[in-house]
Amino acid sequence: MRHLHPLRDLDETTLRARTSLKWREYPPDVLPLWVAEMDVVPARPVVDALKRAVESGDTGYPHGNGYAEALADFAADRWSWTGLDPQRTAYAADVMTGLSEVLRLVSAPGDPVVVNPPVYPPFFGFTEHADRTIVEAPLGEDGRLDLGALEAAFLTAGASGSPVTYLLCNPHNPTAVAHTMTELTAVAALAATHGVRVVVDEIHGPLVPGDFVPYLSVPGAEDAFAVTSASKSWNLAGLKAAVIIAGERAAGDLERLPEIVSHGPSHLGMIAHTVALREGVAWLDAVQADLAENHALLAELLAAHLPGVRWAQGTATYLAWLDCRDLGLGDDPAAAFLEQGRVAVNSGLPFGTGGAGHVRLNIATSPQILTEAITRMASVTGHPD
Repeated sequence: MRHLHPLRDLDETTLRARTSLKWREYPPDVLPLWVAEMDVVPARPVVDALKRAVESGDTGYPHGNGYAEALADFAADRWSWTGLDPQRTAYAADVMTGLSEVLRLVSAPGDPVVVNPPVYPPFFGFTEHADRTIVEAPLGEDGRLDLGALEAAFLTAGASGSPVTYLLCNPHNPTAVAHTMTELTAVAALAATHGVRVVVDEIHGPLVPGDFVPYLSVPGAEDAFAVTSASKSWNLAGLKAAVIIAGERAAGDLERLPEIVSHGPSHLGMIAHTVALREGVAWLDAVQADLAENHALLAELLAAHLPGVRWAQGTATYLAWLDCRDLGLGDDPAAAFLEQGRVAVNSGLPFGTGGAGHVRLNIATSPQILTEAITRMASVTGHPD
């Protein structure tokens, strides 16, 4: 029997007392279902560990490799992946910072980086900030990797002779697709054929119900990098800490990572993420069960109130990618939902090609808030019932 209901424990009044971005960016009459924060209290072991650290004054600088060791054990237990070697890891402040640092290891300013839009907007921003050039390989209409488009992008990117890097999102944000072993093996084969280095964001991996396939576990991925964190799955974004993982043939590149990068994570962040991986699995299971119920609820709500919205029902994250193009709200329906319905969802436009007419909705909230949000969104279209 499941005793925990992390997404059922907090009411809106309690949530509005929070001072983080999700609940403070918009006026108090707006329901926020946008940025990737969950409406939960962290797992009790994490809370207890942080309390002990603060109360004892253990608030200095991080030390040791316990976080990577905990991640390796979690990966072996959860995904049956025993290839994560803690000796081939490094730390960064967060996943996007880690990805940026890896880009600097395997490419030079001006070099091409392939991405799969629609994709998490910081993929564009951090790549451009690193002075690399974006080359798009759009997803298919089903929200999954289009291997033909990917190979075409590899050819286009490599035409100048510059080294090519592929920034892969696994699972994919925003479509909530978990890439399969077959898909990822094909990606690795294409990358090998065209001399492309693969760098993977796997921050949502622990949220995947069922089997998640880490990219570094597939044949041919030995020269790749993955960057991950416990932050999304255990709601620890404000406690900065991420792990950079090198494949066996990428270890030499990782050795060139400047030591200063490891100064980014906080000691409290390292404590929290390590304890989450070691002692927060039952809590994660409860979150996944609550999210499954919310996925089913969202399907019912859309059918009843917004039948014009198409949703592929991806379950690999707590983010729902909604196709609102048939609602007549233009390229940016999020603006109408905010202005007229007082619901904040992410606009699809910053996600790049394929984002127009879409919104990203965060379902990691209570059934009551999710129901109210969809009802409000339906009122914008004139079909609240």
